[in-house]
Amino acid sequence: MTVAASPSSSALTGLAPVIDAQTRILILGSFPGAASLAVQQYYAHPRNLLWPILSALTGELLADLPYAERLPRLLAHGFGLWDVLGACEREGSLDSAIRKPAANDFARLRELCPLLHTVGFNGQTSGKFAPQFAAEGYRTLVLPSTSPAHASLTLAQKLERWKLLLE
Repeated sequence: MTVAASPSSSALTGLAPVIDAQTRILILGSFPGAASLAVQQYYAHPRNLLWPILSALTGELLADLPYAERLPRLLAHGFGLWDVLGACEREGSLDSAIRKPAANDFARLRELCPLLHTVGFNGQTSGKFAPQFAAEGYRTLVLPSTSPAHASLTLAQKLERWKLLLE
C-alpha cells in the first residue's frame, strides 16, 4: 500500500506477515517490490523464483495455485513469509533504492511462532539482519536472492542453497 503524503511522496508500507503458531521456518525478504505492492502479494513478479523454490522445498506445486490458496498451503508446511522492513521510501523495486528504512517489529515473534527455529534471509539486504536473529537463538541462513535482478545463479543453483533450510 502506498502512503501518499504528497504527489511526489515515495513512502511505502510493506505487507502483513504470513505466520502462525505452527511456523517453523520464516523467510524474510527485504521489502516488497513494486509488482508485489501493487497487488498486495508476496513475490508477485512473474520472474521471481521464490514460489518455484518453495514448491520444490514443500513438494507441492504452490507456484501453480492462486495466491489466496498458496498462503494456507505454505503455512501447512511450516513456512512463513515476512520482510525485515515494514516501511521505507523507494522509487522502483531495487533494494539499492531504499531510503529511510524502518524495520518491522519482531519483538513478539517468539510468542506468535513458538516453534520457529530457522530464519532464512532472501538475499544480502535482508541478510544484514541475520546477526540480530542469531543473537535471539534462531538458526539463520542468508540465501541467494530469488529476485530477477539477481540472475548470476540458475534456479538449480539457488535451489541447492535454499535446501539448507530443511536441514
